[in-house]
Amino acid sequence: MLLAVLYCLLWSFQTSAGHFPRACVSSKNLMEKECCPPWSGDGSPCGQLSGRGACQNILLSNAPLGPQFPFTGVDDRESWPSIFYNRTCQCFGNFMGFNCGNCKFGFWGPNCTERRLLVRRNIFDLSVPEKDKFLAYLTLAKQTISSDYVIPTGTYGQMKNGSTPMFSDINIYDLFVWIHYYVSMDALLGGSKIWKDIDFAHEAPGFLPWHRLFLLRWEQEIQKVTGDENFTIPYWDWRDAEKCDICTDEYMGAQHPANPNLLSPASFFSSWQIICSRLEEYNSHQTLCNGMPEGPLHRNPGNHDKSRTPRLPSSADVESCLSLTEYESGSMDKSANFSFRNTLEGFASPLTGIADASQSSMHNALHIYMNGTMSQVQASANDPIFLLHHAFVDSIFEQWLRRHRPLLEVYPEANAPIGHNRESYMVPFIPLYRNGDFFISSKDLGYDYSYLQDSDPDSFQDYIKSYLEQASRIWSWLLGAAMVGAALTALLAGLVSFLCRQKRKELPEEKQPLLMEKQDSHSLLYQSHV
Repeated sequence: MLLAVLYCLLWSFQTSAGHFPRACVSSKNLMEKECCPPWSGDGSPCGQLSGRGACQNILLSNAPLGPQFPFTGVDDRESWPSIFYNRTCQCFGNFMGFNCGNCKFGFWGPNCTERRLLVRRNIFDLSVPEKDKFLAYLTLAKQTISSDYVIPTGTYGQMKNGSTPMFSDINIYDLFVWIHYYVSMDALLGGSKIWKDIDFAHEAPGFLPWHRLFLLRWEQEIQKVTGDENFTIPYWDWRDAEKCDICTDEYMGAQHPANPNLLSPASFFSSWQIICSRLEEYNSHQTLCNGMPEGPLHRNPGNHDKSRTPRLPSSADVESCLSLTEYESGSMDKSANFSFRNTLEGFASPLTGIADASQSSMHNALHIYMNGTMSQVQASANDPIFLLHHAFVDSIFEQWLRRHRPLLEVYPEANAPIGHNRESYMVPFIPLYRNGDFFISSKDLGYDYSYLQDSDPDSFQDYIKSYLEQASRIWSWLLGAAMVGAALTALLAGLVSFLCRQKRKELPEEKQPLLMEKQDSHSLLYQSHV
């Protein structure tokens, strides 16, 4: 039955999206640094004739960066996407896409005027047909070559500054695997030199907004390739889990009976080939991952380094993490203390908020626990559990946003590691998106989580919770200020009373006014206000 569903899906193939638009990778496009493809609806660049957008110069942020990457002009991802393009489609209103042919997240319809809210659900709440459909969609994405996007197989320098394009086809699922590899790869400095302390999607403020966009784009492409407008990524709620309860053949694949590092032959994913896993090889040859198959998916959950990750995160860990009021702090990297982002990412203890290089908790704990392909940052998106895991991480981010209701200014404007400032464009997405664009509620982006709907997060109690927490932290100061104010008021009142008595004594009885003069009245009122 499932194969029949899959064949039907293959017949309904549509276009996909992701990194470099196929329409923008000719030597002419690269030499002119322009990516403004025509919209099929009217044939004009960016749909300009229909008022959807226009081809415009890219405005880059000049906010200062942190000290983590001490080089300039050595990596194609710097000041994204200016190495490749300095003119792209700037879409108007609710339109979006590399040619303004799509709607912004949360909008629908031919003119992108209809609002909609989709709900991501717990994978264990899906019916059997719904779960099987999700697995079929994953398989379809793995088998369908993207018609809209390609991946570069060489750096801009290796392409001789665009005169010799080097790009390759890739399937829809692996397109997003490649994106996750490219955003987190080491910087190639030439010869055999590399720089590891660079990552445009991890270990800094952009971690949560970047992965939020990643999931939305992936979700959007599945909706398009299947024609299922209501598709959403399910999440895996791993709080208090004692084992990998989705690691069964019914869901994401059990262990192989003869080799625990591989998946069961009965699993959907046992025949999958992974890409972008040979990092040392790429670094030594100063090359990029070319998207070619590199072997089967590996996973051996629970047989990991337990000294680093003793257990999976608990409900108490999540709640403690959510209580942190600062989104980012200090150096804004993996050594940041009391940072909600750094704690949720897993570089700081959820119980104390203090960074601890010897431990991997929260988000990181799940990657370590899987003990395989998912434990390698650049290759981790090969494992489809990656999607379910990050959907739940995103839901925790959403809880924090609803609880603390931060202003956009809370997200760092400057001095974050390269690529992570508020106005920085997210690598390697085209069309362009800024980090700050996704520091907003998921409802404003057109989706919600089923368990957050059940908890009624918009109730008055939740609305004022953050304000009550702030008041509790300054209560002692407020009480002390009130006591000092009361003492000063009593002192001033006593002084005024004394002066009035002295004045009355100085005047003859028949000359004492029945009412205070106007000037004295104003003086007394001013002192009372003080």
